[in-house]
Amino acid sequence: MRESVCDILIVGGGVGGVAAALAASRYGLKVILTEEYAWVGGQLTSQGVPPDEHRWIETCGCTGTYRQFRNAVRRYYRQKYLVPQGVKDEEFNPGGGFVSGLCHEPRIAHAVLMEMLSPALIDGSLELRIGVIAASADVDGDTIKSVHVINITTGVVEVISASIIIDCTETGELLPMTGTEYVSGAESRKQTQELHASDEADENDVQGITWCFAAGYDPSKDHTITRPSDYDFWRRYTPQCFDHPWPGALLNWTAVSPITLEPREFELFARPEQPYNSLWNYRKIVSPDIVGAGVDEVTLVNWPQNDYFIRNIIDQTADVVETALEDSRQLSLSLLYWMQTEAPTPEGGIGYPGLYLAPGVLGTEDGFAMAPYIRESRRICALRTVTEAHVGTEMRSIEGFDTAAELSDTVGIGSYRIDLHPTPSGRNYVDISSLPFQIPLGALIPIRMRNLIAGNKNIGVTHITNGCYRLHPVEWNIGESAGHLAGYCLVNKFDIRAIDENTDRLHDFQERLAACGIELAWPAEIARTPR
Repeated sequence: MRESVCDILIVGGGVGGVAAALAASRYGLKVILTEEYAWVGGQLTSQGVPPDEHRWIETCGCTGTYRQFRNAVRRYYRQKYLVPQGVKDEEFNPGGGFVSGLCHEPRIAHAVLMEMLSPALIDGSLELRIGVIAASADVDGDTIKSVHVINITTGVVEVISASIIIDCTETGELLPMTGTEYVSGAESRKQTQELHASDEADENDVQGITWCFAAGYDPSKDHTITRPSDYDFWRRYTPQCFDHPWPGALLNWTAVSPITLEPREFELFARPEQPYNSLWNYRKIVSPDIVGAGVDEVTLVNWPQNDYFIRNIIDQTADVVETALEDSRQLSLSLLYWMQTEAPTPEGGIGYPGLYLAPGVLGTEDGFAMAPYIRESRRICALRTVTEAHVGTEMRSIEGFDTAAELSDTVGIGSYRIDLHPTPSGRNYVDISSLPFQIPLGALIPIRMRNLIAGNKNIGVTHITNGCYRLHPVEWNIGESAGHLAGYCLVNKFDIRAIDENTDRLHDFQERLAACGIELAWPAEIARTPR
């Protein structure tokens, strides 16, 4: 058994974890960051999800370090692929997908993130543990003394003691380990007074996961894979949603419009008259126009057809989780096989045998992401919980407001629709308008634990508001503010609650965040623009 001591321990090296490490390492303290997978970056990298961003991202609405990341990705493409300098940065979309103005290869995101972390790694203020997971924790009352992490490959256990611990795991894994009070699944309308909350609380009402994969296309060859072992099940499977029926089999070009819940017809490739019906172009990350002729286009497959929502993986036994993860991979593999062999084409044909799993793009030999894409986490019972009444366009309008709630303890901003995917409880999409919002400091702080900070999707939000606080720029801002909170408190010898409880300290902390490039409020003309 190995023992280590640090000032700040960040468990989970996803988007929030990387941002927390960048911030915390600025305070002259010793920081340790742990990550389960070979790549840091979570959604951006190991989970294979290009950044989902708002319409103002090129000019405002993110932290300074997130903008550095975006600029560095474009610079990487310019240097590697000799993209013409005359192309304006704000017009330069490396992959050409329309989910974001920065669709790009996850392996490039990982390279950029490691480059951003490298100064702290070189000077020793930051240590990175790759391939480890949290196994248990030592807790004394309201204080976490240490976290035991285990190397997945060697089995070696390391006990890491820290003054402050930031949970940046994808599902809030430290919360049950440390006895921290938390919520999972959906709260009831009675509990939260939210317009779109469920009638009854349901811990199983958790958004589905997706095991993404990278797909290339070469119509001159037949890349048809071996029939997946579970293909017969997935070929017949029709989701059963209690609130609105699914329009047929899941493996189908007809899916659900998340906003209206009416059937929506998709196609694989774009036609000029219906460009946004193309699933291929949605998250396209490799474009021959950028990387050079002779290279196949590549897209990341994260579509309605491979959303897995039969089983919930939070607070389940290991065998249930293992089954769910394997099922989600089988669903994605079955989707590929269906597209290769049975999917109808606009010309009246059947199948696209030229589709193939693109190795290397996601750092794997088989073209699958290293990890499943997790949309929803356990959530701390926080000093301040964000509800639909704070950010929902309809609820704010009912109360007579045309902006999201103005929060005195803001530590950042974000914008995204309240977008909830189908769940194992049989609830269909919930996709409703929200207003550009703020991130409250109180949402990062548990009601009881004295040295734990939430730094990911595990902050004080509800099942409903998780739908707009879970995307890349917001997770980055949450993690970065969590890292600053930890560093600021240790340097000034404050308890993490001391800032929230004292107006002068709060203002001083907010000034520190602003000086570090964190925006605390939206411009007035944007704040009134619903998403």
